[in-house]
Amino acid sequence: MKFLFISPRFSGGIGGHASMLANQLSQHGHNVTKMETPHIPIKNLKNPSFAIFGAIKGIMHNENYDIVHAFNVPSAFAMRYSNGTKKVLSIHGVFSEQVKKLHSSTVSSIASATESKVVKWADKLTTDSKISKNAYKKKLNLDFEYLPSAIDTEKLLSIPDVQKTPNQIIYLGRDSYEKGVDILRHAEKNIHGKVIYCTDLVWQDAMKLLKSSSILVVPSRMESLPTNIKEAFFLKIPVVATNVGGIPELISNNQTGILTLSEDSNDLSTKINLLLQDHETSNKLVKNAYDFVINEMSWKQILPKYIKFYTDLLNS
Repeated sequence: MKFLFISPRFSGGIGGHASMLANQLSQHGHNVTKMETPHIPIKNLKNPSFAIFGAIKGIMHNENYDIVHAFNVPSAFAMRYSNGTKKVLSIHGVFSEQVKKLHSSTVSSIASATESKVVKWADKLTTDSKISKNAYKKKLNLDFEYLPSAIDTEKLLSIPDVQKTPNQIIYLGRDSYEKGVDILRHAEKNIHGKVIYCTDLVWQDAMKLLKSSSILVVPSRMESLPTNIKEAFFLKIPVVATNVGGIPELISNNQTGILTLSEDSNDLSTKINLLLQDHETSNKLVKNAYDFVINEMSWKQILPKYIKFYTDLLNS
């Protein structure tokens, strides 16, 4: 099959998923082109500028594809004007709700109106979490296909062995409001360990730090299906995370990780401290989490689902 992938960037959350999926498809003999489109690197203009420049690039791009797959709402504009037999739009989390958390009511209203419009341009809609699938059914009465994002276990195996730093707590993600960094910073004074914030390192260096840590903390206010949790599962690092979004789809409390109350720094610090002291529970969590991610969230398990999805779409 011949694919065109469109994303504001091919790194981080949904962009990183797009990049991994493209690589997996290429390794299995499919032809994948990734559309790179410039944008204005200013917070409130980045997505609108990507939508405009992407649409222009889509209009000017004359090549034909079996599948045009766009990732996140701003990519839908380029998807609409690109030449594809079938078109797919993936959204991780509920886009308008994410914007509402981060921007003014005016921007939020525009995002909501845009979202309800662009989803109609796709032949199929996908999301990576069951909670997002259910939310879109309730919000827009739309049926999304549930296709979770996987991790590249082969790439993770390339991370070298590192020396453990006792009681090192790691935060791994963007320094932004929805990720709850401020909640962790407020809890930090009560945590019986050293908290390090990994917000801008290249992936391999970030994974080395993760591998050297005692606990990954995910204090997010909103999430879909966080890749960093799956990476920690594979690297056998226990996870403490807030009970929001798709996180409970990964973390079964006291089985594959520890869930905390959202926006509760006291609950966060208490559960981190308890886990630092309880090595028996920590060992149980990492074993269960590793088994879960291997059996449910590796590309060996997920890629056949994508190929079947694309094949069925082309044959429909």
